[in-house]
Parts: sequence; structure tokens; C-alpha cells
Amino acid sequence: MGIIRKRLQRSRRAFVVAIALLACTQSLVAHALEADSVLGHLHHHHLLTTTVPRNGDQNPYGIAVAPVSAGSIHRNDVLISNFNNSKNLQGLGTTIVAYHPDSGSLSTFATLPRHLPAGGPQCPGGVGLTTALTMLSSGYVIVGSLPSEDGTTTTKSQGCLLVLDSAGKLVSSITGAQIDGPWGNMALHEHPGGATLFVSNTGFGVGAADGTPPVVQRATILRIELAFGPGQPPRVTGQTVVADGLGEQADKSVFIIGPTGLALDADGTLYASDALGNRIVAIDDALTRTASAGQGREISRDGLLNRPLALVQAPGGHLLTTNGLNGQVVEIDPKGHRQIGAQWFDSDKAQSPPGSGDLFGIAATPSGDGFYYVEDDVNTLQLAN
Repeated sequence: MGIIRKRLQRSRRAFVVAIALLACTQSLVAHALEADSVLGHLHHHHLLTTTVPRNGDQNPYGIAVAPVSAGSIHRNDVLISNFNNSKNLQGLGTTIVAYHPDSGSLSTFATLPRHLPAGGPQCPGGVGLTTALTMLSSGYVIVGSLPSEDGTTTTKSQGCLLVLDSAGKLVSSITGAQIDGPWGNMALHEHPGGATLFVSNTGFGVGAADGTPPVVQRATILRIELAFGPGQPPRVTGQTVVADGLGEQADKSVFIIGPTGLALDADGTLYASDALGNRIVAIDDALTRTASAGQGREISRDGLLNRPLALVQAPGGHLLTTNGLNGQVVEIDPKGHRQIGAQWFDSDKAQSPPGSGDLFGIAATPSGDGFYYVEDDVNTLQLAN
């Protein structure tokens, strides 16, 4: 009971800190915004819930909004993956929690073992859940794993994609030579009888974070073709590397840095955040291309960008990306190659610059008038509208 009390006290402290932050300058615009900007219509930031489950996992990374009701998940629930364990060690988180907007409550959707038992689905190195998180309309949930034994890349393994049913039970895994450190938020395109999934891989050739680790130009974006029937888990029917040669780097404080955000436009263009290049790139014809586009076509670089991480496309086509090195979210017009402006989503002055390292996953609300995001310094889910 003492451990439970300590965890409850930690969660209460997180709520107090977050509420204090929201009462300050969090909603202030960082730079002047155009009248038709997406960020210009976001005036309020609401703390919705802690993301810490009963086992104490921390560091919320991935966000996915449920497209359907299935099993223990209700349509429009918000699924959140945790990357750290209760000791705050990276690459050891094993839980996905679900926030229920109708009731404002939080439940644990899935708790996976650190190392999967023999005789079932396998994942090289075990389980350490990442930002790569999505839910199919068939009810299955897919989440990335980039596991570590000690919280650093020194002991990291190849990892995999894990497939869970709508009750949170592990049913299969996706592994292979083209998957190594599935990391960033996934982009998804569904069609009758199947789906196309995009995921970035940041583990190829990355070693320990000792000293000043080198930037390795081996990160990829992989397209995975899935097929499924009624009540059947998805099965892989094809894989194509659509981008490669992107930068990746081991890091003591954030584990690994590499391409993180993915957003698929209706015209088949895939946008990606190149964190180390401090830019947003486009992969043309991502749904149909048969060869890699290399590092992609540059859309926007530097300016308001400060290590862009998660990426989401807003209604109307503009992109929003969270900054990893400050608490701002940046809006970009990808067709005009323009940065529209930025807004402080996290102005916590405990970090320098304010909010540095706090933001990660972001997802649009089903109504399209707001955005869910996580603050991993205080382990909370927030809503901007």
C-alpha cells in the first residue's frame, strides 16, 4: 500500500504542477499568426488526466484516437503508450492506457510482459513501447517496441511491431530485417480488406550514448501492406522502404533521436519530421512508389522548428509539429512551404528553453476542432481547443 500511496502522491503532484502551468502563459501565441491559421483558433488548454497506470509506467509518447468501438475500447477513446517504467528507465514501458472522453476516466488497455513467453509472438529484445501507435477499423491495435535492458541504447534491441486485439491481448508481432527501432507516430491508410501502414525506424547502426554519439544516416520510413478479414488479425502482404538515409542518434536524455512524425495527405504525399535535420520533408507518391525517395523533398527547415517530433495534419491541410527542444507547436503550410507560426503548448520554465523535452505525441480530436497532446514531464494528457 505504501508504494500505491507514493504513486498517487506523485500523480497528484503532477496534476498540481500542470494546473499551475496552464494558469500561466501556456496559451500565449509564440509568434503572430495569420487569421486563418489552425493555432490561431486554439485558445484553451485543458488537463484531462494523468497517464500513469497502476504499475507506475511513465513518459507518455504515442497517441491514437479510436476510430471504432471494439472490445474494451469505445469509439473516440484516446490510447496512449508509455515508454518508461516506474523507475523512469527508457525503453522499458509496457502499458497502453485509454482515456474515455465521455466519462473523463482512465483505464489500462494493455499491460505486456517485459519479455514475451516462448511459444507465442516474439519481439527481439522484449517490450519497450514507443510513439508508433495506431488502431485499425477492424479493432486491432498496433504499437511499436524499441526495448532496452537498462534504459539506454547500450542495451537496446531491434524491437518489432506488436499487434493486440481489442481486449488488449497480444495476438501477433511484425518483425524482420527492415524493422529496427520502430519509433515515430504511424500514418495509416485503410481500404476494403486491408490497410497501408507507415512507420519510421531509428535503430539501424545506433550504438551507445557515451560521449558524443555520431549521427548515423540510416533511419528509414517503411511502408507495410496489411490484409485482414472479419475477426482476423492483420497479416503482412508487402513491405517497401519509401525513404532512407535520414539521421538518427543515440542520446542519454531522450534515448534516441530520429524521424518521428508521419502524416499522410489525401493526395498520397507522406510528410515526415526529420528531427536531426530540423526540417519537414515530403515523400511523394508514398502509397504507390516502388523505390525509396531517399531523404525526401524538403518542405520547411529551421525557423520556428526546434527538433520537430510528432506530426499531425489538421483539417484544411496544414501540419502541426511538436518541438522537442522547447514547448512550442509549429504550424506549417506544406503546399506553400511556409511556417505559419507557433504557440506555446508547454511553457514550463523548469526547463531551458521552457518546455524543452516535454512535448511528444499529438493527435486531432474526432470533431477536428482541437488536438490531444501529452506532456511527459508530468505524465498527463492535455487538450488544446
